[in-house]
Amino acid sequence: MIRGNAYLALVHYPVYDKNHKVVATSVTNLDIHDIARACRTYGLQGYYLVHPVSAQRELTRRIVGHWQTAEGVTQNESRSEALGLVRVSATVEEVISEIQDKHQAPPVVVATSARPRINNITVKDLITRDELKSRPLLLLFGTGWGLTDEWLDKADGLLAPILGRSDYNHLAVRTAVGIILDRLFSGARE
Repeated sequence: MIRGNAYLALVHYPVYDKNHKVVATSVTNLDIHDIARACRTYGLQGYYLVHPVSAQRELTRRIVGHWQTAEGVTQNESRSEALGLVRVSATVEEVISEIQDKHQAPPVVVATSARPRINNITVKDLITRDELKSRPLLLLFGTGWGLTDEWLDKADGLLAPILGRSDYNHLAVRTAVGIILDRLFSGARE
């Protein structure tokens, strides 16, 4: 059972491009805002944006920082509240270490992918894992064309892809985040 110690990381590297090359993607303003709002709505403890390039991390900090100023709070207090969950890291390993330090236990790392794999788990499988009674949860979402196989293999679990009514399967990451968070935390189950 997930006890409220849940985190999400939006990974910009290492991810694939459409040609299956490992790349770093650019941070987007919409992903920062929309995913922060989804994380706040579903009660996550933190939302990490992971990028190896310092200029991209600084851009993210500037965007988030605006909404933490008096002017930003005055413009939109609820957006400011949601963006208060955002943290910026250079690597997934940094995220894992920070969460482990905070909770004195390593997080259960669960990756997501639109690509089906043999070892996929369902939302029901995830929420019934005993280890979530004593360890925090870290959900990994990849940008671009998804997380690399390395991270899909390293994770403690890999959620089954979201399937629609057609064979088209290339959702915006912020849409996928919303669907997965709703399935995990609203009571709607697969």
